[in-house]
Amino acid sequence: MKTKLIVQKYGGATLSDPGKIKQVAKRIAEEASQGTRVVAVVSAMGKTTNQLIELAAQVSTHPNRREMDMLLTTGERISMALVSMALNDLGCKAISFTGSQAGILTDDSHINAFILDVKAFRVDEALLHNKVVVLAGFQGVSPTTKEITTLGRGGSDTTAVAMAAYLKADRCEILKDVEAVCTSDPKIVSGTKTLSELNYDQLCEMTFWGAKVLHYRSAELAKRMRVPLYVGPAATTGQGTIIGERTSIMYEASKILALNSHERILCLDFATANTSQAWTELKNFIDKNELGFPQVLLSEKTEQGVRLYLAGPSEILTTLQAEIQKSKQLQFAKEDLASVTVTCAGSTSPAIMEKILATLQLAGIDVFNTIMSPLSNTVLIRASERQRTLQELHRLIDPS
Repeated sequence: MKTKLIVQKYGGATLSDPGKIKQVAKRIAEEASQGTRVVAVVSAMGKTTNQLIELAAQVSTHPNRREMDMLLTTGERISMALVSMALNDLGCKAISFTGSQAGILTDDSHINAFILDVKAFRVDEALLHNKVVVLAGFQGVSPTTKEITTLGRGGSDTTAVAMAAYLKADRCEILKDVEAVCTSDPKIVSGTKTLSELNYDQLCEMTFWGAKVLHYRSAELAKRMRVPLYVGPAATTGQGTIIGERTSIMYEASKILALNSHERILCLDFATANTSQAWTELKNFIDKNELGFPQVLLSEKTEQGVRLYLAGPSEILTTLQAEIQKSKQLQFAKEDLASVTVTCAGSTSPAIMEKILATLQLAGIDVFNTIMSPLSNTVLIRASERQRTLQELHRLIDPS
């Protein structure tokens, strides 16, 4: 009989203090005591990553990307060592590995590297000796340059999915301080509900358009590698959300499933009519100034040239904006925008977009642009109207 193997990922909020670390260790130990082989991928404790970014800003006006990777990877190393210590104190044999020790091989980019391969021989060996493996998420190593790299915000999710794919794990569990994936962010929208199941396409759509429950790169990797996912609470063994290839929801129902958003979008204008040239200018500027690359949501032609709509982690957008304003090489549009996306259970329809626009018109909310994809309808609105837009559109979700 095959021994069950699971990969669990614990977010920073679940590891924010010694008490929570002990609670996580207890849960892992209980799972291992039932004969399950466990690999636990950990994020940095609480707000450690933000604190390290702020610390770098205090000593350097322009932190080198390589050194930022060296700095930021310390957060996960702290977590992995502490969780491993707590497990061993419980009598559960455990060993911790950094991303490089675990064979997470990436390209040679810094700040936002991509995983190229996994050669987790030391993980295999540890599991063979019935040890729990505690793995630092968010990091790897370039086999070309031999440099430590990081995978970008949410990179621990990607680490967990990649390791689950390599190990052919029975399940990859993303354990957080929330009950499950919800119909919207419960911290800013009232009346949200949990979703018991999703398919890969739905999850990819939701995470690309701002759902913080999982990083969109990890969702895409799970879909490509067919890794069974579960999103649920770290503190309890709650119901959570199961993600796989199929759900019981009818695909042709055009039923609104969830709302997500990017709270801040930068609109960057280029004085060229050539979209390719605009992309090249942005890439060259980012490389020259050693910045993290943002998420590009949309490009469009304007009377003045080309406009790119950029989203991403706040520190990437803030740094990018500051560098561009200093250089005066490029120009931002004056309007501060946000996006709100309505994702459907199956294919969307014109009737859904019509309902969205009518609802926002009735509420007096201006829509600056719309984006349609097979499963989603997105509106760009003023950043100041984001919360009200989410609340208004959340009422369109069928309560049944």
